[in-house]
Amino acid sequence: MIEFARRNGVPQCTLADYEVHFADRHRIQDAVAKWAAEIPNSPAVINADTGRALTWRDLDRSSTALAIHLLETGFRKGDFFAASLPLLNEHIVLEYACFKIGVIHVPLDLRLPTQEVLRCLALIRPRGFAFLGATPAADFRELGRAVMAHCPSVEYFLQFSAPEDTIPGADCGPRLAASLAARAPSPELLAFYRAAAGEVGENDGAQVIFTTGSTGLPKPALLSHRGITCQNLCLGAGGEFTERTRMLLNLPASHVGGQSEILMTTLFWGGVVITLHVFDPARSLRAIQEHRVNKLGQIPAMYNLEWRLAGYRDFDLSTLDLAVYGGQQVPPPFLEALAAMAPRFGTGLGLTEASGFCTFTAMTADISAVSGTLGYDMPVYPMTIRAPIKADGSAGDILPDGDIGHVCFQGPQTFLGYVGDPAATSRTVSTDGVLYTGDMGFQDQRGLHLAGRARWIIKPAGYQVFPGQVEDHFSALSEKVAACGVVGVEHAVFSEAIVAFVEKRPGADLPVAELRRHARTLASYMRPLHYVVLEPGGLPLNRVAKTDYMRLLEMAQVEVQRLRARRRWDKQPSALQ
Repeated sequence: MIEFARRNGVPQCTLADYEVHFADRHRIQDAVAKWAAEIPNSPAVINADTGRALTWRDLDRSSTALAIHLLETGFRKGDFFAASLPLLNEHIVLEYACFKIGVIHVPLDLRLPTQEVLRCLALIRPRGFAFLGATPAADFRELGRAVMAHCPSVEYFLQFSAPEDTIPGADCGPRLAASLAARAPSPELLAFYRAAAGEVGENDGAQVIFTTGSTGLPKPALLSHRGITCQNLCLGAGGEFTERTRMLLNLPASHVGGQSEILMTTLFWGGVVITLHVFDPARSLRAIQEHRVNKLGQIPAMYNLEWRLAGYRDFDLSTLDLAVYGGQQVPPPFLEALAAMAPRFGTGLGLTEASGFCTFTAMTADISAVSGTLGYDMPVYPMTIRAPIKADGSAGDILPDGDIGHVCFQGPQTFLGYVGDPAATSRTVSTDGVLYTGDMGFQDQRGLHLAGRARWIIKPAGYQVFPGQVEDHFSALSEKVAACGVVGVEHAVFSEAIVAFVEKRPGADLPVAELRRHARTLASYMRPLHYVVLEPGGLPLNRVAKTDYMRLLEMAQVEVQRLRARRRWDKQPSALQ
């Protein structure tokens, strides 16, 4: 076990560590080869829904057999293979088969409507598409037929369902798996596979993750083997992953949290991934109990749903040694509940374009060490706070500690770009290789603090207001406020004015007058002009349970239209004087 230097309790992984000590795992599939050789009969994946396990030998051999089949079918390095699938064992085998021969795996959100799936596929033009059959939730055969009809780039269809359920033109997944397990490839075919596998480099594209679309339409972000495995090193070191790690994975297969952060980090370190097809609070807690899960990574909304279960305290969660959350800042009562769930906890900043986590708090039992901070970067992927990208495309100047600016990173975790969209890529990565995350924030001796998204900066009367600061102010009313989101809307006097959406806690009495009184301690230009109090669960969230600011803006514009009709907008109110 490598001993890393530490900064305020956070391991400091360096580029030398990655290049020297972990040189055997720079491609995603290299971890499978390593552990299949060292612990072949140990489980790598256990599906908590079916009870089926994949040993390291199973995962290695099955993914190699499928990779050979894909080569026979005509797939080559650089092709895209999209999948509308949960994390079935077969899906994991499929993606590792793709990695082995340089085919780029593209997991899509199962909740996307057909038209959105078609839009995503048109952006990446995949050669293959995998999907389900008829399920209690939806009949995915209709999705398969729609892709056949409208996506001419797709030449190969793979359906994971019973043979009698498989639509014409698609390979049946279970039948294919059985045939591949029963055959021995010829020496010529094995040589062809080894040559194709040898051409895959660590800097090649491995996976496309579509961004969540909270500030616009989702974009296809291409992640490299090197970016993902560097993140695996850092997150695994920060969370103290080992071969004894048993990690629950109940996040979507389409999200960087489900893929790079949890699935691939656990496998990188030789641990066991316990998978669920979809998130369910009771099933998640049952999986922790039955499979003796010791590490858990979720977004705050998922924890809250688990804690609110009537039988929550009846589950045996004593095996948990670490609970990590991400996605948003949380109030003190959340941390108190988390501390009661697991002896240590932590958080950090994670984003698709950085291949996952890029800052880390210490994994601790001390609430004060985690509250109000997203922690520290690591030397292998350093963070800076900067001015905007310059007109010539180069990175803006580095700002001093305490100043709010663009949160930036530079190093091996940075994604390769948005597929087919060089203009969007150039707005995100400077010509000198600095990634602009889209977050605004500052750093001090306690680490990174966010102020809001760059796109959603509000400028009332020429002042610069960061939504996160206003949201945090109202979220401090934690006994009554569950969540808060603010946006700016055009105003005749102030150019923009703030509309605040405040979600109250169950049973709480939260009059607007109380919110206005609480706002008096804000600078006048930061005070919302209009408040909307939402019932519990009323704050709109995107597919990964972060605040959906696009939807909030739509709601705010409707509110302002109503106010304008009553002549209660576009004036100079006393609240902002």
